[in-house]
Amino acid sequence: MNYDGKHALVLGLGESGLAMAQWLARAGARVRVADTRDAPQRLAALRAAVPDAEFVAGDAVQGVFNAALLDGVDFVAVSPGLAPNRELAEIVPAAAERRIPVWGEIELFAQALAHLRETSGYTPKVIAITGTNGKTTVTSLTGLLCRRAGLATRVAGNISPAALDVLRETIDANDLPQAWVLELSSFQLHTTFSLQADAATVLNLSQDHLDWHGSMDAYAADKARIFGAGTVRVLNRDDARVMRMTAVDTPAYTFGTDEPLEADSFGLLEERGVLWLANAVPGEEIEKKRKKGEVPEPVDAIVNRLMPADALKIRGLHNASNALAALALCRACGLPLAPLLHGLREYAGEPHRVELVATIDGVDYYDDSKGTNVGATVAALTGLGKAFTGADQQILLIAGGDGKGQDFAPLAQPVADHVRAVLLIGRDAPGVRAAIEPTGVPAFDLDDLPQAVRRAAGLARAGDAVLLSPACASLDMFTNYAHRAQVFVDTVREIALDKGQEI
Repeated sequence: MNYDGKHALVLGLGESGLAMAQWLARAGARVRVADTRDAPQRLAALRAAVPDAEFVAGDAVQGVFNAALLDGVDFVAVSPGLAPNRELAEIVPAAAERRIPVWGEIELFAQALAHLRETSGYTPKVIAITGTNGKTTVTSLTGLLCRRAGLATRVAGNISPAALDVLRETIDANDLPQAWVLELSSFQLHTTFSLQADAATVLNLSQDHLDWHGSMDAYAADKARIFGAGTVRVLNRDDARVMRMTAVDTPAYTFGTDEPLEADSFGLLEERGVLWLANAVPGEEIEKKRKKGEVPEPVDAIVNRLMPADALKIRGLHNASNALAALALCRACGLPLAPLLHGLREYAGEPHRVELVATIDGVDYYDDSKGTNVGATVAALTGLGKAFTGADQQILLIAGGDGKGQDFAPLAQPVADHVRAVLLIGRDAPGVRAAIEPTGVPAFDLDDLPQAVRRAAGLARAGDAVLLSPACASLDMFTNYAHRAQVFVDTVREIALDKGQEI
């Protein structure tokens, strides 16, 4: 795509907005940037990086961008998170009427890769990752695995930094990577049309951002935009909605927490009390282990044990699934297996994602403050609960906060299966209580998070786990999820000090 002399309208001056403005100006476009705020945080950076950019401050009525911004514009570059039914409700339909394209940052990135391929023969591996939960873990892990396989790799997208920022910096440094690993949100994918990843995955789908997308079907459709025509699809067998994304005559790998039975599948295999990461590869005429003299029989797939699940530093069944997803993505790109397995053993996880904080008197304390939706908490409960080896091990769950209008009903089954007690905090604690009440699991209302942590510590038995996984956003009580995590960690540290232990 040639932007030279084109007039671009960039909506929103966040990280992606600034990255798009810089990229487009670099490519010769005239740039107009609009933001609903009079003085967005990155305005000074815009002035410094793109001094010729036109900035339109606060040109919005009740938070809705005015269609007059389109005057003289050739295309629109929209920041992720600006909602079609809110900020963009007027300007996007007006752009469609005028046949003005509306693109997002990842679409501009995809166009840039296509241009580099045509002009300089640049053909990196591109791996793209989305899903309601687990995106950041799988993205970071996949980046590590690519590096262990010998590829110069850059990780970007929703995980930060912005993909266009990294692309611009690597071009300027004459250091383009051999592989790109992209974490993509549904917001980013909504305005992406031409991305051609070598391998991509939708890890899972559960209720999230429905106020933005309008329905679960629309949310799933935006997630599915991650798959290009030639992309190898890596699909989760444990998620029926994801498995419906299988396409005819399109190569696919699968992963799941069950045994892999078909070729190009990854899963878990239990043998003699040991849980293994395993894969299935195409079979040939082989002799099965039968009595001598029997005729060999063909098999569709051979299942190989790869490594014990306990060799992973990241805990829980859900993290074993994340590891399998990363492994499948890399294998779908043709990367060699041995260095990938070494990388899996090395990866220690991401902050605030079922992160082990401490073990005090035989009780593990886990920070899953990033569990801001029901699906994340269900995954954490199931993953930890199924990983327990003791008959009486259970979880003390701390949940509640800003529920974002979610249905909490899916919490009931994993709470019934794995939870000793629930400690409730925050604005939507009553909604969580109502959802889990039929389970009969005790629930306690607490005024704040430190009280909840101390109550959980008092109820826990040796072998149990105290899990902060709120299933809710944090803004009703905290600055953000990291602030919530810090309060949790500080309280756990105080409990440890009370017992003469430092963490």
